[in-house]
Amino acid sequence: MKLLVNIDHVATLRNARSEGYPDPADAAVICENNGAAGIVFHLREDRRHIKDADVYKLKKVVKGLLDFEMGASEEMIRICSEVKPELCTLVPEKREEITTEGGLNMEAIFDDYKNRVLPKLADAEVPVSLFVEPDIDDIKLCAKLGVPVVELHTGTFSNAQSDRVKHELKRLKEAAEVAHDLGIQVNAGHGLSFENIEVFLREVPHLEEISIGHALIADAVFNGLGNTVSRMSKLIASYKNG
Repeated sequence: MKLLVNIDHVATLRNARSEGYPDPADAAVICENNGAAGIVFHLREDRRHIKDADVYKLKKVVKGLLDFEMGASEEMIRICSEVKPELCTLVPEKREEITTEGGLNMEAIFDDYKNRVLPKLADAEVPVSLFVEPDIDDIKLCAKLGVPVVELHTGTFSNAQSDRVKHELKRLKEAAEVAHDLGIQVNAGHGLSFENIEVFLREVPHLEEISIGHALIADAVFNGLGNTVSRMSKLIASYKNG
């Protein structure tokens, strides 16, 4: 099991003053030097954090896995095809949202992804992951599309209270088991933090890559980015997830 660090909010901090720093690429190097297996970024339509120049710079400096999160617009497909990251994670995107609010609506996007999106990324030789809810029917649709990887949306679990935590963990566990049985790699992310990661790792099987961003950047304000990433990467690596 590996930690991927989402560095979007390093760019958020930079953009708040337009001073040119902190540089997300510098943050990516620190993360990898302190145990991260790779870097995640989301190039949004409105460019609210990561900018185009960041994407190409990250491609140059990241030594491990580079995961390009994006909506499936023609513009993003073109940029991703040029950059050729190790993984492209397709996510739903709404301009007015603060952050990604849930997984893809698999029934709604199925035909478009089958006929337009996935063939273009396949032509560019970019492996694809779909960001999905821990829903069995959605996982089966992913299998029908032939994608090699899914990323389970953990936001509902992360925000759950009291008895809902157990319910959401059960959904995630069942979705991970079905995906694994169908030969799909299981990744996960959204809202995970030091406060909830251990119960998640104990209960959900077959996890390969865990993407964490906001919680790590927030913790790094007080403890330093290298220290924060090292602590989380060691914690994740300590769990043998079968």
